[in-house]
Amino acid sequence: MKLHYMGKFNGDVESLPKGEHKPGAVKFKEFDSPKKLALFMNGIGIILMIPLIIIYIKLTESGITGDNSLLIGAIIGVLLSLPHECLHAICFKGDVYLYTNLKHGSLFVIGTEDMSKKRFIFLGLLPNIVFGFIPFIVFLFFPQLKIIGAIGLVGIPAGIGDYFNVFNSLTQMPKGARTYLHGFNSYWYMPSDEVK
Repeated sequence: MKLHYMGKFNGDVESLPKGEHKPGAVKFKEFDSPKKLALFMNGIGIILMIPLIIIYIKLTESGITGDNSLLIGAIIGVLLSLPHECLHAICFKGDVYLYTNLKHGSLFVIGTEDMSKKRFIFLGLLPNIVFGFIPFIVFLFFPQLKIIGAIGLVGIPAGIGDYFNVFNSLTQMPKGARTYLHGFNSYWYMPSDEVK
């Protein structure tokens, strides 16, 4: 894997790296622009955060303003955005391109190689497990670890776009299909179609 930092994403979807189209490739049913995706996913992420905050408050019995643990953990959680994308990146074997768009609250990586459905799902879930679910589960068992809980509280909804990709692959890709990124969109194909 070789990571290339591409700078701020200017919204030009056509400028994004494109994987080679495969015979019979089918475009995922997904958003057609990064802006629409970011707005929708940020809204869903906020909704997802509400029950996590309620759990956090109940377990800490200190409320949101009881101490600075929630604020410190939330800041650390936001700072983990770059490592989150790096965990996605290590799931690729070839070149990976990192883009930022802080105005819309997003960072993302694109790799153009094709991969199995299982690897694509692993790629989508890895950073959310490491920076979201594991810290929050640890907090559920050890509520005194409030900063860890806050990191998980931020990390779980931060992966909302990744969950969307995992959902799409689970519901749209047949068994044995492979997937690849082509610009902003994901495609799937059956390897047997390549030899026809």
